[in-house]
Amino acid sequence: MRIVVDAVGTDNRPIPDIEGAILAAQEWKNTIILVGPEALIKQQLSKHHIKNLPIEIVNADDIIEMDDKPADVVRDKQNSSMHVGLNLVKNGDADAFVSMGNTGALHAIAMLATLKRIPGVKRPAISIIYPIYGKPVIVLDIGANTDSKPDWLVQFGIMGSAYAQQALGVNNPKIALMSNGEEDVKGTPLLQEANAIFRTLPLNYIGYIEPADMHHNVADVVVVDGFIGNIMLKTFEATTRYVVNIIRDQLKSTWRSKIGALLARPAFGRVRKLIDPAEIGGAPLLGVNGVVIVGHGNSDAKAVKNAIYQAQQAVLGNVIETIKADIARMPIGTNINGISEK
Repeated sequence: MRIVVDAVGTDNRPIPDIEGAILAAQEWKNTIILVGPEALIKQQLSKHHIKNLPIEIVNADDIIEMDDKPADVVRDKQNSSMHVGLNLVKNGDADAFVSMGNTGALHAIAMLATLKRIPGVKRPAISIIYPIYGKPVIVLDIGANTDSKPDWLVQFGIMGSAYAQQALGVNNPKIALMSNGEEDVKGTPLLQEANAIFRTLPLNYIGYIEPADMHHNVADVVVVDGFIGNIMLKTFEATTRYVVNIIRDQLKSTWRSKIGALLARPAFGRVRKLIDPAEIGGAPLLGVNGVVIVGHGNSDAKAVKNAIYQAQQAVLGNVIETIKADIARMPIGTNINGISEK
């Protein structure tokens, strides 16, 4: 297997990107293709013992910044690590692409300039995978489409289900729509129409869930529109940081709490492992015609390594071909049981 890694994706590029790639090459022995400014990559690699590791370098001089606008990079930075790396996948020279860089830019380059959409897919979706009590739950869309349509949401569910089954090993994944209540009368008109379409299809669709249900492993695939999904993501991250900071401050407040903290350190370590995003590393951009894994800009080497693992699992699970078959098997068009495409 040949996995392309964006060597200049993280906020602290290229150190975590390259160190994570080295860890992956050491553990799984698949070929890692580092894409970015060649001199910068070689300089960083020289600090490590990589003899006999399956690591290659492909030069790409343009660097995409986190604040670059997607439309601009599609046009003006065509020798970027994202352009070059995604084209390697498009041309069959690699099996997957992993980046911790600008998500909007990656989405635009993949959809418009390189891989393009899977036939029949209305819009790609950006996902995130939450480890809930050690079990992965995939949520999509978290920001690619802030103004979604009912049939788009249904396709997000189809694609998320394919990924959960083929890459995450979830048997017959349960799909749910995130709403403000579990009853069918709840939800916006967008959700109500998507809910009606879902119920016509041969999927393991369980209906609406509320946010609290997601943390009780009620569903394996949670579908939201990109606007709500992005707010959910940022709220979850902010709340986690807030709670962790409060606990840390209280544990340091008295000598008794400090002693208690020392005694509880192993338990805290286990909790951190259960909720640490680095344990997942990255999640797929679903709907484009190739395996693309997206991670967070503040990722460390461990997260990059695990994002590479996600890419490998998607390739091994034949995710792209599964999505193609499922989209073709469950076309969503006009007049499906009285539901019209908007």
